[in-house]
Amino acid sequence: MVDQEKILVSVAWPYANGSIHLGQAIGAYLPADIFARFHRMKGNAVLMVSGSDAHGTPVVLEAEKQKTTPEKIFQLYHNEFLENWKQLGISWDLFTSTHTKIHEEVVQDIFLKLLENGFIYKDVMTLPYSEKDKRFLADRYVEGTCPHCNFESARGDQCDNCGSTLDPIELINIKSRISGDAPVFKETEHFFLALTKFEKQLYSWIEKNKYWKPNVRNFSLKFLEGGLKDRAITRDIEWGVPVPLDGYEDKRIYVWFDAVIGYLSASIEWSSQIGDKSKWEDFWKGDGKSYYFMGKDNIPFHTIIWPSMLIGYGDMNLPYDVPANEYLNLEGLKFSTSRGWAIWLGEYLSKFEPDPLRYVLSANMPEIRDTDFSWDEYIRRNNDELVATYGNLVHRVLSLSYRSFDKKIPECGELSESGENLLKLATNSMEKVSEELTNCRFKSALTVAMGLAQAANKFLNDEEPWHKLKSTDVEDQRDAATTLWVVLSVVNCLKILLYPFLPFSSEKLHKLLGFEDSVTDVGWNWSANQITSGTSLPKPKVLFVKIEREDLDT
Repeated sequence: MVDQEKILVSVAWPYANGSIHLGQAIGAYLPADIFARFHRMKGNAVLMVSGSDAHGTPVVLEAEKQKTTPEKIFQLYHNEFLENWKQLGISWDLFTSTHTKIHEEVVQDIFLKLLENGFIYKDVMTLPYSEKDKRFLADRYVEGTCPHCNFESARGDQCDNCGSTLDPIELINIKSRISGDAPVFKETEHFFLALTKFEKQLYSWIEKNKYWKPNVRNFSLKFLEGGLKDRAITRDIEWGVPVPLDGYEDKRIYVWFDAVIGYLSASIEWSSQIGDKSKWEDFWKGDGKSYYFMGKDNIPFHTIIWPSMLIGYGDMNLPYDVPANEYLNLEGLKFSTSRGWAIWLGEYLSKFEPDPLRYVLSANMPEIRDTDFSWDEYIRRNNDELVATYGNLVHRVLSLSYRSFDKKIPECGELSESGENLLKLATNSMEKVSEELTNCRFKSALTVAMGLAQAANKFLNDEEPWHKLKSTDVEDQRDAATTLWVVLSVVNCLKILLYPFLPFSSEKLHKLLGFEDSVTDVGWNWSANQITSGTSLPKPKVLFVKIEREDLDT
């Protein structure tokens, strides 16, 4: 028996200051769910965690905009996220938030341990101060031109265009996002994380991780080659985790330091909820493997900063893999919430089924380069691939079997060479898809699965069992029965292969094949004889429906 692997699936924490759009869904949440579902089917121990990033200036800014409190804004969007995940089928073990007592305790513990170990120190820093607002401005309260790529809307902490991490003083033509005035720079005391102490160890660790995506590994190594800078981890703000030291009541722990700790605090919270307070250690120590899913803008936080914190804290596993995605664009342009150029996940799910979206996004996943979403491509993939290739195959073979063999799975006679070859292809496809999903190559895994569906369609069309079913010859009837049995067996295989991508329709298909349990009870196992001749079949139902352009306007 193969030993059970311990797989931690850590997923980027969305800021609870606005709705989720499709670019965010495919950047982190859908690939993480596919990965987690696959490993659960394999029988591995999986812990998939994330939560709403409740703190920091993005939430405060939205609260000020809506003239309410940061806590009310966070709770509003947190509840919306939970509904989105349920509808899309994101299978969390825990989706929590950074606004919990456990999270505060874990953040403060790590802060104090790093301080004790000499990796956090106090220093004076120069920060933008608004004379008009009479306060220091946190990074996201200011914007200006990026000194590296000349992007005109770079934030004080990061440029979303080139991915560079920034200090507000580096911005060209800096201005306050609140009042629009040009701030002055004043000195204020803060705590710093001594990132420079981890440079050599980080470089050695990342350099040997040759299985990482080239874009992630190369970006991280280049980031290190430029030299690390110690980063301030506290801010002059009232919303967030308090600094656990006397004399710093008016400061809070900086949101990027706070949020990455969420993976650990969520694991500890989950462990407490299941009544085994040390269970989280299975995933964070020893032979546990941790995978971090996010968009490319978050790469340095998960390959440089969070590993530094873990090294400094001690006795914790570093990330095993960081399969970050590039960006999904919309009709050739980058998703932009400020310009309203987005497709909101909740809005889509209020009108359409989740599996077609999961399929189209997976088939177009920006794994190594930016990709583009368009409604025309969405319609084409749904109609030509899901409906015409996969759905039509399922409906044809189930309908023929239901009508012609007394609503039961037909008997399997002697297999033809082509029938044996198709079943061998199914076995090979199981192995190949397993390999691709293990290595976070989701698009290629989906391509292999759909290739099997295409091969089954060709086999069915070549054999033409509908003609033989009209014959009075007994051999023709037996041949038709065997053909349908072979295709039903392959459809049963496709149900498993596509489950991580299409959980709702795979569960539906499981029932249509006459099974009474759940597809998850089967696990990542398939053999031609899993379907049994004589098993009663329910009346066939279509898995997917065609979508017309006018449907999008309803």
